[in-house]
Amino acid sequence: MLLVIDVGNTNLTLGVVEAGSIVSVRRAATPRHGTADEVELLVSGLLALDGRSLDEVERVALASVVPVATTAIEAATARRGIPTITASAATVPIGCRVDHPSEVGADRLVNTLAAGRLYGTPAIVVDFGTATTFDCVAPDGAYVGGAIAPGLALGIEALATKTAKLPRVELRAPEHAIGTNTVSAIQSGAVLGYQALATGLLARIRAELAAAEHVAPATIKTVLTGGLSAAPWARGIDGVDIVDPDLTLKGLAMLAETAEAAR
Repeated sequence: MLLVIDVGNTNLTLGVVEAGSIVSVRRAATPRHGTADEVELLVSGLLALDGRSLDEVERVALASVVPVATTAIEAATARRGIPTITASAATVPIGCRVDHPSEVGADRLVNTLAAGRLYGTPAIVVDFGTATTFDCVAPDGAYVGGAIAPGLALGIEALATKTAKLPRVELRAPEHAIGTNTVSAIQSGAVLGYQALATGLLARIRAELAAAEHVAPATIKTVLTGGLSAAPWARGIDGVDIVDPDLTLKGLAMLAETAEAAR
């Protein structure tokens, strides 16, 4: 059994992979200050929800943007003797043509690997999480840069916590852009505004990638992933070809298989 773990700033997502397919997915809040013991208890508890155990795990593939959690998970798997590969520019088998490859988020590299192998290149991966990332995949499968924007949920939270009277609202697209009450006005500005941000930035990135790689813009696939990718409002973003919420987990499975084949 292969265990794939994606540690984001908000959620830890865990997938069980058997015979090359993800058979279960569980999520929990990211342990930002957890010890190896606490992380082991968390992972064990998530596995137990599906009648699984850490004793069954043969390998682990990890992508993490939270250094404390990375260290804790690696320590927990090491003391159990479970071979673990941690995604980075040095371990993900793709080119990384940016100024500082070591600074690129592990999830962005894994998404690039998965998008290229599953859906073809060139491509753009849009990942809706705590931050929203736009990542460009060259025709040869290399990561060639992208953009980072504050996530939609982060913006809603900031409005609620940094203002005196504005409430938290449901992340739902209103029927009209002109809100007639506070809730619909916030939903218009936040949700419809975010759709416009994503659509506009995606169009500009697609045009630049097409020009840089000498390809037609229409040949560039756009893949939407991340925790919010399945939300109804995300379907209103123009130019998206594929929605795959589990893209990062699939990329981690590919990373593990590549590492195993190279042994």
